Amino acid sequence: MAAKAIPAREPRYVKQLSVFTANRLGRLHDLTALLGSHEVHILALTVLDTTDSAIIRFVTDDPDRARELLHTHDFPFTESDLLVVELDAATELGMLMAALLEAEININYLYSFIPHPHGKSIMALSMEDNEMAEKVLQRHQFRVLRQSDISR
Repeated sequence: MAAKAIPAREPRYVKQLSVFTANRLGRLHDLTALLGSHEVHILALTVLDTTDSAIIRFVTDDPDRARELLHTHDFPFTESDLLVVELDAATELGMLMAALLEAEININYLYSFIPHPHGKSIMALSMEDNEMAEKVLQRHQFRVLRQSDISR
């Protein structure tokens, strides 16, 4: 009897890479120049800095290549899944927050994407529970994007 292929549950969540670095002049430039010189485009970016160190969190259109470059060039980093939601208008941000509050789902942090394709905004959310948040947001008619939706 031939083996039966089982389809993947769903395409993967959007990958966020977080680089941990000294808070010094030019470090963000070094990172963006490295990725840009290899045609890896940053689609979303946020920086959390303290006096001595910084965390540069970002989403790219090619997380596999970005990961490889970070390893090769000795950038210490971690990787995590983000819930990425498309918003039709700025007024929907309140509806998004209300839906998550109603379900009592905690948001660790959020930031917006740089491009706004088709006039729509895109919000990246680090959630306490991605699967539950996704179900809640889809029930409220929000479009949740996957890595394949933003990659080349």
